[in-house]
Amino acid sequence: MKKLLNSATRFLTVSLALILLLTVCIFSFLAFFMSRKSGETISAVGTTYMTGMGEKVTQHFATTIELRLSQVDSLVGSIPPDSASPSSLRAELARNAKARDFAALAFYSPTGAFDMIYGDEPVLADPDSFLASMNNGDKKVAVASIATGQKDVLLGVSAEYLMADGTTSTALVASLPADYIADTLSLYSENSLVYSHIIRRDGSFVIRSGDAFRENYFDRIQSLFEEQGESGEQYIRELEAAMDKGEDYSALMVFGSERRHLQCNKLPYSEWYLVTVLPYGELDQAVSDLSHAWLYLVFLGCAVVLLALLLVFWQYFRLLREQMVELEAARKEAVHANKAKSEFLSNMSHDIRTPMNAIVGMTAIATANIDDKQQVQNCLKKITLSSRHLLGLINDVLDMSKIESGKLTLNMDQISLREVMDSIVSIAQPQVRSKHQQFDVFIHDISTENVCCDSVRLNQVLLNILGNALKFTPDGGLIQVSLYEENSPKGEDYVRTHIVVKDNGIGMTPEFKAKIFESFVREDSARVRRTEGSGLGMAITKYIVDTMGGTIEVESELGKGSEFHVTLDLQRAETPEEEMILPEWNILVVDDDRQLCESTAASLKSIGVKADWTLNAEGALEMLDRRAKARDHYHIILLDWKLPDMDGISAAKEIRRRFGDETPIMLISAYDWSEIESEAKQAGITGFISKPLFRSTLFYGLKPFINDASAAAEQLHEEKYADFTGRHILLAEDNDLNWEIANELLSDLGMELDWAENGRICVDKFEASPVGFYDAVLMDLRMPVMTGYEATEAIRNMDRPDKDIPIIAMTADAFSEDIKKCLDAGMNAHVAKPIDIREVSRLLEKFIHERR
Repeated sequence: MKKLLNSATRFLTVSLALILLLTVCIFSFLAFFMSRKSGETISAVGTTYMTGMGEKVTQHFATTIELRLSQVDSLVGSIPPDSASPSSLRAELARNAKARDFAALAFYSPTGAFDMIYGDEPVLADPDSFLASMNNGDKKVAVASIATGQKDVLLGVSAEYLMADGTTSTALVASLPADYIADTLSLYSENSLVYSHIIRRDGSFVIRSGDAFRENYFDRIQSLFEEQGESGEQYIRELEAAMDKGEDYSALMVFGSERRHLQCNKLPYSEWYLVTVLPYGELDQAVSDLSHAWLYLVFLGCAVVLLALLLVFWQYFRLLREQMVELEAARKEAVHANKAKSEFLSNMSHDIRTPMNAIVGMTAIATANIDDKQQVQNCLKKITLSSRHLLGLINDVLDMSKIESGKLTLNMDQISLREVMDSIVSIAQPQVRSKHQQFDVFIHDISTENVCCDSVRLNQVLLNILGNALKFTPDGGLIQVSLYEENSPKGEDYVRTHIVVKDNGIGMTPEFKAKIFESFVREDSARVRRTEGSGLGMAITKYIVDTMGGTIEVESELGKGSEFHVTLDLQRAETPEEEMILPEWNILVVDDDRQLCESTAASLKSIGVKADWTLNAEGALEMLDRRAKARDHYHIILLDWKLPDMDGISAAKEIRRRFGDETPIMLISAYDWSEIESEAKQAGITGFISKPLFRSTLFYGLKPFINDASAAAEQLHEEKYADFTGRHILLAEDNDLNWEIANELLSDLGMELDWAENGRICVDKFEASPVGFYDAVLMDLRMPVMTGYEATEAIRNMDRPDKDIPIIAMTADAFSEDIKKCLDAGMNAHVAKPIDIREVSRLLEKFIHERR
């Protein structure tokens, strides 16, 4: 390191001297070069500016004259010669012309005589040219003088009106003051460096500005040169030649020490020319001042550069030492990262081979025992579990890859927290049941159920945390999920949402807790070695929460369990919520959790229901007994399944025995209803409401009882799975094996499937079918001939009443950006492969029902 430091010092010293010398030379050269080039640049800029200025003023003149000529033309069009008597016609013409601010109006005879309608009679400066144009039927502009000595601009259009002497006019002529044109074109601007004149071919002025006092512009040019003892004939000849050719003229006139830029442009509808002049006096002075300032800046810049280089040299040793320290730290970090990745790959190799070995082994066992139905079913069950585990490992690795490349994005949409929690509970129920764990979900202070969030990523966060709680909590353990809200510091449009997952599992060591959110880190101990997982779930969870602008905290103690706390500020959705009001019932809530009872009672009160609550079955029986004696029975009872001393089913039996069958009893639980449904019905339980108990959950669960309790009970006991008998579904899938799998799984639901081998065939089959024949389309994305996106666009653009048919993407492209791309293409939903038959069934039922 010392040798490297000495070498760098020598190099910096030599470089400092060379750079200083080079800097002085470059700045000096630039100072003299820029001083010379500044004048040339000003001239070039002036030429460009004057050319554009001339064209702009010419266009402005053309626009103004065309507007005024069109106004005169409109007089002829709106008041035809034969539309009224001569006197009325003249009066109408005068009235309309004055409304357009014309100074005078007259008929113009074929011989050049004016028949004034109103205003002073003009005297044309060039009558022959104007008369010829009028007799030819052209539109023409000319200048004329009136009795007051004022100059007017005449605008003539062809028109045949009866004149006072009985002859027919050749044109209708209106006039404007010449000052109108000058003002419109801003020829008299006092603060501008540029001034302009309008002249004729012979140099005489039509409109002059600035300090011009001579009657001829050519004389003015000659006098300016003569004052310096020079001649301006060359410029005058060049200007006249350009006028004769009808070309624009641009020249830099130099007389004495003064420079002026001359620009000449032909004006339309006239025999006039616009002359624009830019004096360079002030600009040349500015350039001279700039040159002097530049020289001062050169010397100042050299001094600053020298000081900066000395400062760099002085700071170099300190920075070099710091860089060496950082380099050593980076080297150690890289070694640590490589070691972590190597350990991760070793773990992943084991974790991937484990389910693969199970899949291969169980397939071989099933093949060998093909006639043993029970053995085959057992093998298939284990193959399914191993496949799902392998898919989870692959998803974690792909998500981590996207996170490290910075490509993981959020797909914001309106979601229901109730639906999210219901989905999480449904997914957790099978594992809770298999491990006989105690599982409960609590909510309180929920003011907003509908929010804006990425539902896929929020589900992923909750499933990762809850999955770990289920995985690392032993059989019979306790898992609790809590959800509550409070005001957000981001404002009224947001709500702060808290999600807490708590378990009494194995917990974590302080060392592992400190690095649980790091990538490629996994605890390696006998306690967790047999537990499957990639070790990436919490790193992915932390990244998603951070991307959502939230926080995640963890508290854990070895052997006592863990608690994860996620905080998110979610934007309130603008979706209007249905008014939720129930009759003024009296309802009894029975649950062993006080907070749940209080929250449920508050939610029931907000929808118009009076609620009492108690924490055990004994208290419920006492409250029911008091109500029975007072002949004021409860309308409905909400009864938890897991109660201390006496569970909900036993309590229901006792309630039916002592108080009869009149009062509906609704079982509330986070467990799967199907595993207790038969026993619950035998005990006299009317129906089931799944936790968590959102306000909308209570409303829709109790709403069927408004009219008829018996009918509501029948509705609650209806078959949960949809019947798709008679439904025609079009499936676009290019893979034969995927088609066979989908056909077998979906046909069991009663639907009739038609196969389209690619997007083109899918579009053709839909187009050839009768309107309404197909109820939905299941669309793969990556297909030959035509992709799923293109097929969707083609269907949506068809001229058919059923072009809004539900289209559900069914694809292996499963990232959030893939989902967003599907929705943007016009699809209704997205399902990732491998096919989840329950999710496909749910979506088909939802969209077919909505369409009906």
